[in-house]
Amino acid sequence: MTAALKDIQLEFHSNAATGESEIYLNGENVEYVIRDLIVAEKVSEVAALKQVRSFAVHQQQQMGAKKGIVMDGRDIGTTVFPNAELKLFMTADNAVRVERRFKELFAKNPNITIEEVKNNLELRDYIDSHREVSPLQQAADAIVIDNTDITPEEQLAKALQLVAQIQSK
Repeated sequence: MTAALKDIQLEFHSNAATGESEIYLNGENVEYVIRDLIVAEKVSEVAALKQVRSFAVHQQQQMGAKKGIVMDGRDIGTTVFPNAELKLFMTADNAVRVERRFKELFAKNPNITIEEVKNNLELRDYIDSHREVSPLQQAADAIVIDNTDITPEEQLAKALQLVAQIQSK
């Protein structure tokens, strides 16, 4: 497995049509593939492997070496960038998280059920919170934003307000 990891190159590229960043694996856009439930069902299991975790952390740190990057992930503030200028720990009611994830996945796969999404999310949370290497946990210095009852625009406004506060210091 270690040999295979050496052949993996991850990069983000901006999609001019959508205005969003997309992930590329060895030059191939895999943004939509990695968002599929079949991948989500395996991601926590694979991410728990020490060699994979180490590789992923190194790749993420390389991406953020020049700073000015926004990353999300289950160990970004504790393991990948423990000295980040701003750490946000986003949370929401589980029912809301399930509904949001269901809508995201249903758009790509209308055969998916909300029960499948709920089970997957609960299993991922459990595995990621209990893995030995880089477990999901809130960084001690992270600011918690509960986005259960706010819109994405309100969430962004809160985050930008916190960025502005840091920049003004």
